[in-house]
Amino acid sequence: MRLLIVEDEIKVSQFLQKGFEEELFSVDTAQDGEQGLFLAMTESYDVIILDLMLPKMNGVEVLKELRKEKSTPVLVLTAKGQLESKVEVLNIGADDYLTKPFALAECIARVRSLLRRAQMDKPSNVLGADTLELDQIQHIVKRGGTVIDLTVKEFKLLEYLLRNKNTVLTRSAIIEHIWEITFDTGTNVLDVYMTRLRKKVDDDFDVKLIHTIRGVGYILKDEEE
Repeated sequence: MRLLIVEDEIKVSQFLQKGFEEELFSVDTAQDGEQGLFLAMTESYDVIILDLMLPKMNGVEVLKELRKEKSTPVLVLTAKGQLESKVEVLNIGADDYLTKPFALAECIARVRSLLRRAQMDKPSNVLGADTLELDQIQHIVKRGGTVIDLTVKEFKLLEYLLRNKNTVLTRSAIIEHIWEITFDTGTNVLDVYMTRLRKKVDDDFDVKLIHTIRGVGYILKDEEE
């Protein structure tokens, strides 16, 4: 699951990012309304956590612009006593709100509730290719009916490949998305994880899903060439 946190308080943003990443979410952050709106409009997210008090563009303005084009579930963060703001954001399209200060567990529960609600309007929360299935909510991976045990990073890597099935992904794009670091041509971390992932996902099956594009990166395809 991919989450966007739009929050200008760095400590709050880092606190939320760490908590959700431990729950296997892929998290992007923005520190002002303009940056948050840009990411929300140009990227694909499953849920957006949006603070109301933001520099450059406040949360209400962000939500109004977002709702002109996208229906991504939005959890609004409000300050204690902002009753009028709560009513306003719900009227213009917020899906839920949470009053600061709040417990991380409650925030995670609210986000998962929004995900379940959103899944009711979708055919499935399962990504797949050939006999491979990845359940984004339950964090379960199966191939041929057999459960595959993956680490957190392996799960994120496979989810990213499946989200972009049949599309060539560059090494730099994968590393920056999964490890959130600038690409270093000297690192072999991606090769190590791809080897582990292929061993678990492909080795025991005739159809190989993960392919190397020499000099470029990787692609996950339904069928071999």
